[in-house]
Amino acid sequence: MDARSLARSGGVAMSARVIVLPGDGVGPEVTAQALSVLELVCDQADIDLHVREMLIGGRAVDETNSPLPDDTLAACKEADAVLFGACGGPRWDHLRGEQRCEQGLLRLRRGMDVFANLRPVRVHSRLSELSPVRPAVVRGTDLIIVRELTGGAYFGEPRERAGSGPAETARDSTVYTAAEVERVARVAFGLARARRKQLTSVDKANVLITSQLWRDTVNAVAHDYPDVQLEHRLVDSFAMELVRRPADIDVVVTENLFGDILSDEAGVLAGSLGLLPSASLGVNHVGLYEPIHGSAPDIAGRGIANPYGAILSAALLLRHSLERDDLARTVEDAVDACISEGMLGPDLGGTHGTEAIGDAVRRQVALRLTAVGTAS
Repeated sequence: MDARSLARSGGVAMSARVIVLPGDGVGPEVTAQALSVLELVCDQADIDLHVREMLIGGRAVDETNSPLPDDTLAACKEADAVLFGACGGPRWDHLRGEQRCEQGLLRLRRGMDVFANLRPVRVHSRLSELSPVRPAVVRGTDLIIVRELTGGAYFGEPRERAGSGPAETARDSTVYTAAEVERVARVAFGLARARRKQLTSVDKANVLITSQLWRDTVNAVAHDYPDVQLEHRLVDSFAMELVRRPADIDVVVTENLFGDILSDEAGVLAGSLGLLPSASLGVNHVGLYEPIHGSAPDIAGRGIANPYGAILSAALLLRHSLERDDLARTVEDAVDACISEGMLGPDLGGTHGTEAIGDAVRRQVALRLTAVGTAS
């Protein structure tokens, strides 16, 4: 029996090493609320939480001349999980190449070998009116997009620009191996098996060789999941279906570039990007957890950033890295209760600030943990 199993059975206290990367803009504000919720849950559930805060992004460039210092990457690779806020902003937009803040995040994902990005999108009944899509369409939406994270055009070689003037050319390469597709497909099939048993694989197999490999590999993996219904969709038509019938979609798996675009499209369904969490998973339960919103420098320091996405990212950390689905559901139920009670920030038409929302979630979490007991 491993340490997590012993902890769940009450045999020993579980230990978890979490690196916190607040980053830039509103990142430190929302991450502080998420960390506070995580610390409360772990304290009540007898999980020995070890937290270390480190640098990433623009602040890291200012202090170390690198968006991802070597000691940050080394610590993240040794941790059980990483809780990340946001990085970048206008102050660093002039940077180029490996100095760009976004490159620090890409290097972190690659260095941690997190290959499956999970973006859950669930529309709260109180907020369906806030979606740009008609309430009748988005009501009941509860889907997960699984994006392959370490292959495709973002990492393919060669990439180059050559020449000048009208003759200048640029080239990116989209590269996938069957092994890369298989491992992310297995994550998606596993999620679908635990949910509504429906998986949609999105590609462009009518045009792209990499998509043909993608489709063939997903079909091969499907033999190991006969209880999951698999369908293949082309990315262009699926992008339309995502806003036409989102409530009919369960789990989606797709490659890096398509997943980046589709998950941002799906993000608007919930009414605000500030509501949405994400998890980037690797082997042995390692994970990188972050809200999908950016650094939002225009509201940084004003105390009005929506912390729900960051708090729900901490819930995903509990579920996937610490294997405590019960505690993850406690946090998610607490967030639902707060939204139902009208604890909304300006992005959702409310007047409550970042700290007030965090306080409300902590109260709801404490009530639930007291009601059911602490460690299970």
